[in-house]
Order: sequence, then structure tokens, then C-alpha cells
Amino acid sequence: MAWTLTVTQLNEYVSRSLAGDPALRFLSLRGEISDLKKYASGHWYFILKDENSRIQCVCFRQKNMLISFPVENGMKVVLTGAVGLYTASGSYQFYADTMSLDGMGELYLKYEAMKARLMKEGLFDVSRKKPLPLLPRMIGVVTSRSGAVIHDIATVTRRRYPGMQLVLRPCLVQGENAAPDIAAGIAEISRVPGIDVIIVGRGGGSMEDLWAFNEEIVVRAIAACPIPIVSAVGHEVDVTLSDLAADERAATPTEAAEKCVPEYRAVVQAIEKYKNALLRAGQTHLLRQKALLSALENRLNREHPALRLKKARGQAELYTARLQMLLEKKLSLKKADIQRLTEKMNALGPRQALQRGYAFVLAGGKPVTSVDDAQEKMTLVMQDGTINVHVDSIRKEDPFGEEAAIL
Repeated sequence: MAWTLTVTQLNEYVSRSLAGDPALRFLSLRGEISDLKKYASGHWYFILKDENSRIQCVCFRQKNMLISFPVENGMKVVLTGAVGLYTASGSYQFYADTMSLDGMGELYLKYEAMKARLMKEGLFDVSRKKPLPLLPRMIGVVTSRSGAVIHDIATVTRRRYPGMQLVLRPCLVQGENAAPDIAAGIAEISRVPGIDVIIVGRGGGSMEDLWAFNEEIVVRAIAACPIPIVSAVGHEVDVTLSDLAADERAATPTEAAEKCVPEYRAVVQAIEKYKNALLRAGQTHLLRQKALLSALENRLNREHPALRLKKARGQAELYTARLQMLLEKKLSLKKADIQRLTEKMNALGPRQALQRGYAFVLAGGKPVTSVDDAQEKMTLVMQDGTINVHVDSIRKEDPFGEEAAIL
């Protein structure tokens, strides 16, 4: 009769079975660390992988405190511990008691040392990275002639932008002579006229397989290249020094092609959009200029010399009329003053005095106004003639007073 178990009972049974297997209790496990997570509790959770498989691992705080080197993703290590089952999720994992560097661990330390040195030189600075062209004329590719990389890039390029030209500079991507060949390929293809962007890459592999892209000669060739470079080395979890030095990093060769090659339809749509926007902007500008020209024309008409002259003439005529009126008014006043003064002068003049019975006394042709000026012979001027008189005596007195003095 078959057993009927709960999920918990099954997981606990499998957990006891794994724990009771001597082959799984004291085990050494070799692989590459990835997806490392260090929690505040002090426990480490990570994946140990090789070329074909992976397993979840845990190294508790009391165990990892005894590890003497910094642990990072990409390191090749050897773990000792046991296989167990985490019953809550039903997943089996490796419980690490110790960790030591594998042979590739030394290569990782070399990687970190070179990374720190080149970073200090500024080869990885964001400020020196060049932008990718919006629409390249040609794309250069530095990779293996026989690998899947060039096939993937060509497929994506034909799909996204038919007719886009690819120029391949085949090179070794693995082995002792790969690094100088890659560096030479970058230098050569950067001198091909018309190439606006370069893709450098290869497929995935171990750290040892990808080491050519960590070599200093390749990193410096990428940094010195005058043309923007997209690095597509390995898979998403693989980060080489070439990735850090490149102007753009792609997780895969397919993504590298997508970054470099725009979609033809999107380009056409963008051109149409910009064309329409340019037309609208041009029309708006013309309308504004037309309105401005009309305003200037109206202003010019208002300020036309003939109009200004006509206005000036009108003002001159007005001022002339006002001046004429003022002159006439002033002349009238002056005439009235003259008339009044004339009448006053006539009323007070010598003729009127003679007509009232007065006479002028002349002596030697000069008027005599005082007895002191009297002479023996004088002339009296009357209103109708003159009388010559001889003076017998002179008496000085107020002619209108009661007393007089005899001289």
C-alpha cells in the first residue's frame, strides 16, 4: 500500500536521507561564485556554478568569519561541507563549512589588482566614455570568424536595419595569443573609413576562457580607440575589464547589436516626426515674422516722411495763425495805448494851454519859467501870435500867494 505523506513529512524524510548519506556529509565542492548576497545577519547566500550546472549554497556567519580572503562574485573556490534540504521550500542546497581559493582564485586576485590599478589611472572613468552614434554608416566587429557572436550580430542587424554594413576583423578570442590579436584588431578596424562604432566580444565561458579580455593590452586598446566601442564579452554575469573600459557594455552580442543598430522603421518614424515638427516650427516662425513685418510696415507708414511733413506743416500753420492773432492783439493794444497817450498829450499840450488863456515867455528863444531867468526884453507867445515886451520891474513872489517880495 502506497504511503500518503504531507509535504512537510516528505521534505523531512528527504532531509534525513541526505543527512544520513556519508558521501554527502563531508564533501568538497569546486565551482565559481555568483549571485553572492551578504545579509545583515552575517549569513552568506550564493550560487556555485560550473560550465553546465549550479547549486544554491549557504555559509553561516560562524563559518564565514573564519575565511581569510575577501569573497566576491566570479571567484573560483573549493567548499567543504554537506548537502542538505531546506524543508520550507523543498530545495536542496550545499551548507559550506570552509572555503578556499581554487587555482582560478589566483587569477581573480590578479583581475582585482589590475582593475584597481587601471581604475586609478582613469581608464574606466565615465567622463571619458564616448556616446554611440544615432545612425552609424558601418559597424566594425572584432571577434572570432567561426563563433556564434558574428552570426547573432548579423542576424539582429539585418532584422533591425536591412542594408547596414558590417565589417569583420576576425581574431582569436581565447588562448595565449588572443590578447595581442584582439588589440591589433581594434587598432586596425578603427582605421577603416566609414566605421562609426565597433563591437568587441565573444561568447560565454569561465574566467580563464575570458581572460584575454582582461589583459592590459586589450583594455588599453579599447580605452585609446577614437571610435566608440561596445563590449559584449561572455554572459550577463561575466564582467571583464574590457567591459569597464568600453564606452558601452552589452550583456550579450545580441544586445550589443541592438544598442548599435537602430530599427529602420523607428528611424523613418523619427525622421517623419522631426520633419513635421520642423515644418510646424518653420510655419510658426514665418507667421511671426509676417506679423512683425506687418507691424513694422504700419509703423513705417505712420512715420512716413510725407506724413510727418504734412503734420509739421499743419502745426506750422497753426503756430503761424496763433502768432498772427497774438501780433494783431498786441498791435491793437499798442494802438489803443498810443491813442490814449495822444489824447492825453493833446489835452496837456502847449496849444491847449494857450487856448485856455495862458502865454509862454521866451527870452533869447528859450522858455522862461522863473523870474530869475527873466531878461529886459522878452517875447510873449499867445495862441494867435507873439508880443515883444520890455521889462520895467521884476517881483518874485508866489503868484497865487498873498505876499510878494520886490527885488
